[in-house]
Amino acid sequence: MKVFLATLVLASLFVTGAEAQSTAPPTTTTAAAPAAPQGPQGRKKRVAIFDFDFATVQSNSAAVFGTNVDVGKGIADLLVRHLVQDGTYSVIERKAMDKILAEQNFSNSDRANPNSAAKLGKILGVDAIIVGSVTQFGGENQNTKVGGAGGGWYGGAIGGFSHKKSKAICVVDARIVNIDTAEIMGVADGKGESSRESTSLLGGGGNWHGWGGGAVDFGSSDFQQTIIGEAVNAAVTQMSSGLVADAPKLEARTVVVEGLVAAVDGGQVVLNVGGKAGLKVGDQLTVQRVTKEIKDPSTGQVIRRLTSPVGVIRLTDVDAISAVGTPVSGSDFKVGDAVKTVTQ
Repeated sequence: MKVFLATLVLASLFVTGAEAQSTAPPTTTTAAAPAAPQGPQGRKKRVAIFDFDFATVQSNSAAVFGTNVDVGKGIADLLVRHLVQDGTYSVIERKAMDKILAEQNFSNSDRANPNSAAKLGKILGVDAIIVGSVTQFGGENQNTKVGGAGGGWYGGAIGGFSHKKSKAICVVDARIVNIDTAEIMGVADGKGESSRESTSLLGGGGNWHGWGGGAVDFGSSDFQQTIIGEAVNAAVTQMSSGLVADAPKLEARTVVVEGLVAAVDGGQVVLNVGGKAGLKVGDQLTVQRVTKEIKDPSTGQVIRRLTSPVGVIRLTDVDAISAVGTPVSGSDFKVGDAVKTVTQ
């Protein structure tokens, strides 16, 4: 009987221990859970893309299209599409850029000039500008006789190469320029070659029927079906990948702008500073009124100005030397009030 009871106690202890072991948390070491992804570090870098310089290939491109087509603008527009779709950069809207370029009389000869372009980058309120060049555009055989005439293309002789088949090639390069120093922050290039050959560089695009006003939409599916369009898209795709890879080299600029209220007309507040100082449409500025000036008793120079807040305005229109805003808060804005903004 004693042996039986001892055996029963031992069995009970074994079961209890087994149950405790099965319900206790595991003691084995597990890998740490991956850290949650960090949020975006600041805002996107703002860039402006200028039309590419294509002077060295202008005769070749005219031979391809049978007329003088602005290849540099077509390349730039296609690059804008690629970078917008990628989302790494914030790309300035084309119409806004064209307006300022026209006001500043920015010529085609300035397209690839970092110093000239950097000055305009400040007016545009971007962190950097992208300038570039088209260095090769046409067929792989440069000795092939080019023929054709301008107009709409329906599969005729435009871009013809004396009945000899040829692949299309496009080579481009781009530079990211710091607008404060004109320093080149990054470079990227791209070379595209068509996978097909044709007696016409405009061949392959069965639905493409030409152009108007010397312009070609390089991003259209019809153009990209041509062998030259295939080469162009491949080159720009490679180049845009290089530009995206260089994004960490840029720094988001912090702009401090100070100025004065020059006029108040109804609900509009006109400032004596504008795009040259770094302002852009949408910026908000605080408006302060100087209540007292503190002067150095020994020199008589003003060493500090005491102010009181008047309100906040948001800019609705900006040119090179002035800006117009409407009140977000406050009222009784007066000529001479000080304005200030600190933006990134």
